[in-house]
Amino acid sequence: FSSNPIHATSKVSYECVPTVVFSHPTIGTCGLTEPKAIEKYGQENVKVYTSRFSDSHYGIFDMKPEDKPKTVMKLVCAGLDEKVVGIHVLGMGSDEMMQGFGVAMKMGATKADLDSCVAIHPTASEELVTMGTWGTSPQESGAKVSPLNGAAAAEPRLN
Repeated sequence: FSSNPIHATSKVSYECVPTVVFSHPTIGTCGLTEPKAIEKYGQENVKVYTSRFSDSHYGIFDMKPEDKPKTVMKLVCAGLDEKVVGIHVLGMGSDEMMQGFGVAMKMGATKADLDSCVAIHPTASEELVTMGTWGTSPQESGAKVSPLNGAAAAEPRLN
């Protein structure tokens, strides 16, 4: 989309494209599923974090907790540095949160990068930056490769 000669060979990378299904509830996904990550990196190199909760939006409603709509999240990490290779969300607001997490994945985010983010409370997306026990992930940042000009995302370091 540019007449600038520097962009003559520019291309798009189709890795880590955030995708949303505008259903009720919405579904958002980016990157690899757990089975695809295991296929690509091996079971021993994949760590998965999950969460299931009632969105705080429903906190004021006079309903039993089990009757409130749930949000389900999965964070798929790979390698010694726990590079985030998949984020999957089913629930209210998943459509709004996927774009930002897609950028983070494109830049090579690790679990430690997500852990280092101060959560915005009360939001559903805060769950993605507070999964698991804080500080137990290898303290390595994934921000080492620029995602510009169609460059592929960095690969995780494997055993």
